[in-house]
Amino acid sequence: MARRGPALPELVLTDIERQTLEGWVRRRSTAQALALRSRIVLECAEGVSNMDVVRRLGVSPPTVTKWRRRFVEHRLDGLSDEPRPGAARKITDAQVEHVVVTTLEQAPPNNDSHWSTRSMARATGMSQSAISRIWRAFELKPHVVQTWKLSTDPLFIDKVRDVVGLYLDPPAKALVLCVDEKSGMQALDRTAPTLPIMPTTPARRTHDYVRHGTTSLFAALDVATGKVIGRHQRRHRHQEFLRFLKTIDANTPPELDLHLVCDNYATHKTPEIKTWLVRHPRFHLHFTPTGSSWLNLVERWFAELTNRKLRRSAHRGVAELEADVEAWIDAWNDDPKPFVWTKTADEILDNLARYCQRINDSGH
Repeated sequence: MARRGPALPELVLTDIERQTLEGWVRRRSTAQALALRSRIVLECAEGVSNMDVVRRLGVSPPTVTKWRRRFVEHRLDGLSDEPRPGAARKITDAQVEHVVVTTLEQAPPNNDSHWSTRSMARATGMSQSAISRIWRAFELKPHVVQTWKLSTDPLFIDKVRDVVGLYLDPPAKALVLCVDEKSGMQALDRTAPTLPIMPTTPARRTHDYVRHGTTSLFAALDVATGKVIGRHQRRHRHQEFLRFLKTIDANTPPELDLHLVCDNYATHKTPEIKTWLVRHPRFHLHFTPTGSSWLNLVERWFAELTNRKLRRSAHRGVAELEADVEAWIDAWNDDPKPFVWTKTADEILDNLARYCQRINDSGH
């Protein structure tokens, strides 16, 4: 006989509780943790089972059980974090809310670009350490800004569906290769030797350096295997791109079609390139939307190259840099790690629609 788990406590909301919970979910200044707990309670109040709540909200079963029980026992007060042993609180919930709302909704004084702990402390009459603790608790980082770009390509939707379709459902008897150039790779040498890492002391190097020239790396990432075809060239004109296409042609099985994901750089579309492609019909170029380099998986591999090799390397000449990178590519290809694309085109476009809606709501 199957064992039954413990009976779930009944959860019934009053009108005021439901309105409060829904307000916490909708309000942008609500802490993410509190908004999630509110969603859990609202789902449970609709008669949804714990496991269904787990699947809908992507949380663990103990999390649902915990906040369901806490709400039944303590109602709305139960959704706040439990007090910990120590001195009694000196900062009220109202003061915390005031700091959070001020951070999110008001500009700092004196025409500063963003709030600091000092300016917020002066504005609220609280200590810097208190402001810092509140910001950490609500994961607020006024000093951090991330960049993003909205493509204006009129064929954005079609190109997203085309490229993502190649990643998620590649054609039969074909290779999908993500191609791009990492231009302007500098051979930099420090003005003094780097001091090695020691206990309690990180590796140290001089802040100044000597430039010894630049090179460009043309790379083609095999989406299925993670292997990379690379070629160094001192320039990145259409002549160099054509030579790289020939390199790809020579290093791939001749019986397979080749689907290349490229950006909209002009050198990829010159008459000479188009003529060569006509003569080599197994090559098919797929262009990412303008300003959407994130859609090309080889950019993710370039990040690995930068973080694991280039950022902390020193080279006394371009030839030395090129040899070092080629050795790193050989080592990568000995144990390649493919990057698995998971987002569907519809998910990407839905996320973009939400961004556009936020921009529209903010008045831009």
